[in-house]
Amino acid sequence: SIAEIEKMWHALMVEMTEAGRVVRFETDVTSASGETTKQKVTRVGTFNIVNGEGKYLKYEPESGSLQILPRQPSGPYLGWAEELANASEGYHAFGIDPTGPTGGTFLAALIDSPTLLERWEQGGVVGKIITAVGVIAFIIAIWRLLVLTMVGAKVNSQLKSGSANDNNPLGRVLKVHEDNPTMDSETLELKLSEAVLKELPNLEKSLNLLKIIAAVAPLLGLLGTVTGMIITFQAITIFGAGDPKAMAGGISGALVTTVLGLCVAIPTVLLHTIVSGRSKKIIHILEEQSTGLVAQHTEAKQGA
Repeated sequence: SIAEIEKMWHALMVEMTEAGRVVRFETDVTSASGETTKQKVTRVGTFNIVNGEGKYLKYEPESGSLQILPRQPSGPYLGWAEELANASEGYHAFGIDPTGPTGGTFLAALIDSPTLLERWEQGGVVGKIITAVGVIAFIIAIWRLLVLTMVGAKVNSQLKSGSANDNNPLGRVLKVHEDNPTMDSETLELKLSEAVLKELPNLEKSLNLLKIIAAVAPLLGLLGTVTGMIITFQAITIFGAGDPKAMAGGISGALVTTVLGLCVAIPTVLLHTIVSGRSKKIIHILEEQSTGLVAQHTEAKQGA
């Protein structure tokens, strides 16, 4: 009838008007544990609603009540929602689900996306081993970097000093010459080379371990990926490929270990390069100074 058409038109106009409003009101909200309390909620448009804590709610048509989503979206969305819920004026960022009329599928997909911690847990035992190896490599690299930095400072101080000090590698090499001023040039050269060789293990300590970790981490990641793919294809063999979502999830989880392996290997290679550069710089100074001492000693002998 004409009256019913007018009511329908009026309802459509109300919906269009409300779709562009932000409204705050008080109503019953059911928590994930089933407890119902009165809370102030903020409705943005027609299908997006959050409580005062910034948590997203959903409307249950059967009970006619609002319920807190058991799993909330990650990232800045909750902070934006809380800021909007407690604001009195002005413009504020907010995550709006454009698929509200179809049941909030976009928000559901966003919520179901695993967080960074959940992705790490998908790596399983192999992923945890890769993480532990990466932590060890990072600790070793920082430790050696600090040690070599202090040794380098002492070597630079020794270069400016007129007497040998045995608290640094260069001082210990120079002390060989100070202790043997009358030695012939060939023997002195051998003695200085021996002193430099004695300093090399301390200066190059743990460099090979960093190199091994950088090479092994991607292989561990590949191992985790291959075993994960085997498990996924075994599940497909038993249960079939009727659910592509589950199959894609299994493959995605299997690839996590490869990502972890690369995330460990790349920084480890960079750290190894930095630490190795510091070590080679000090070794170069030792070799340069020892060669200079031999030359000076030979010239003094010839002049005498």
